Amino acid sequence: MSTPSPAPAYEIHVAEDPADRDACFAVRKDVFVAEQKVPEDIEYDAHDADAVHVLAVRTDGVPLGTGRLLHGAAAAAKNGDGDPAVGSLGRLAAARGLGVGAALVRAVEDAARARGLTAVDLHAQTHALGFYERLGYQAYGPEFPDAGIPHRAMRRSL
Repeated sequence: MSTPSPAPAYEIHVAEDPADRDACFAVRKDVFVAEQKVPEDIEYDAHDADAVHVLAVRTDGVPLGTGRLLHGAAAAAKNGDGDPAVGSLGRLAAARGLGVGAALVRAVEDAARARGLTAVDLHAQTHALGFYERLGYQAYGPEFPDAGIPHRAMRRSL
């Protein structure tokens, strides 16, 4: 008889209120601006207002990660073929080693399904290709720079 695995010490939800959005932006600032040196003026963009943001929060209230889903015209402009049925996952930042990143990706995919999307695209930093491949994403197209960091486009059908 196996012992049930403990529930994760965090929860993930759609960031609906201003405090949740602020927590998402703080995580992004820590990871992308402070750690990876992405210029702050390109980290935050006009898409943030209409995107679906997901937030992982530890049981004691400490934010552990975030990600966002672009849909509609905003996503179509970013994905490989301009298809409005394909969402765009981005701004994924999470504490490492806790399974938070994978759980955030799945939460973004759930949000995409709820909006009737058929696939999700993303632009992965090349060092993270294996992470996304393990979650079912496939790379396509050539490597390209984004904020001075090498990336590849990836897609997963839902």
